[in-house]
Amino acid sequence: KLGWAKENNGVLFVDPIFAKYLPRSGDLVIGIIESVRNNLWFAEVNAPFNGLLPMSLAPWKVEFGAAREHMDIGDVMLARVQEVDESHNIVLTMKGVGLRKLKEGSVVNMPVNLIKKIRENNESILNQLKDFTDCRILVAENGRVWIDGDSDAVSIAKDCIELIRSEGHLEGFKERFSKYIEERRNE
Repeated sequence: KLGWAKENNGVLFVDPIFAKYLPRSGDLVIGIIESVRNNLWFAEVNAPFNGLLPMSLAPWKVEFGAAREHMDIGDVMLARVQEVDESHNIVLTMKGVGLRKLKEGSVVNMPVNLIKKIRENNESILNQLKDFTDCRILVAENGRVWIDGDSDAVSIAKDCIELIRSEGHLEGFKERFSKYIEERRNE
């Protein structure tokens, strides 16, 4: 099965189970630094093209040539997509409330199309997960989830994310997820 047949205004289409992230201006993304130049960072953002973070859009005062002092290869960051141009260049910014280098925690990947599943109904699944694990959890538009808390709670949160990843596309998932949380709570 590749997806679900859906209809919108008389047009039939397939909503895929797995899709690639296509960035849009304003999207919150979790990026992993892949390369550093004198005045910019290249971040892998789970898209067909890397994101570019120029030092002018970083949250620090960066001297030319000193970019590695702030973020190096393998570092993880929370950023917003500033713009996507016609050449598919993705310009990122870290200037904004809460945008930062993520020093602690763990990053988990999830299918991009399941992000809306976590956020639907006033983020009920996400709120259940946060309440149950007492972890700080950020869900980015690019299919990455950042989890921070004590190691046992992070492990439980990862198990829950795995359940979402494997069954989140199925009918009646919200009820199954609530039941799973109750079972884990009673262990």
